[in-house]
Amino acid sequence: MQFHRQAALAALFAFTTFAAWAQMPSYGPPINLEQAKRAIAAGQAEARKNSWPMAIAILDTAGNLVAYEKMDDTQTASIRVAIDKGVSAAIYRRPTKVFEDIVAKGGAGLRVMSLRNASMVEGGLPIVLNGKVIGAIGVSGAASDQDGIVAKAGADALK
Repeated sequence: MQFHRQAALAALFAFTTFAAWAQMPSYGPPINLEQAKRAIAAGQAEARKNSWPMAIAILDTAGNLVAYEKMDDTQTASIRVAIDKGVSAAIYRRPTKVFEDIVAKGGAGLRVMSLRNASMVEGGLPIVLNGKVIGAIGVSGAASDQDGIVAKAGADALK
């Protein structure tokens, strides 16, 4: 009985995940440097307002770095974490918070931990312009929900 329940849950998860993938926006033309700088500036303004030292990375649709800045006094580990979050958001076309929530539920959802370049911590967001993913922003330096707030400010700067 337990095996059937686990199999049913796994099937439901696979179907839900597949449906979510089918609804992801398509890729558009990749973000340019001017747009990337605007997103970083907006993210930094939000971070400064809250006294959060942050590393902010902007990536194109393939997960390649377009622009990056680290505010003074940002922890060293945040350098790579911000880039990793941005890569994840760009190549999977979804916020890293989605992966965080799936992993937090445990069970069959833990298999996302094996996805290559998937970051399971909030702070990575796809950047969507005119309904198309043009890149992503990755932020690290504070608590993950605070990283998410800064990432949203940066991504929203291009709407």
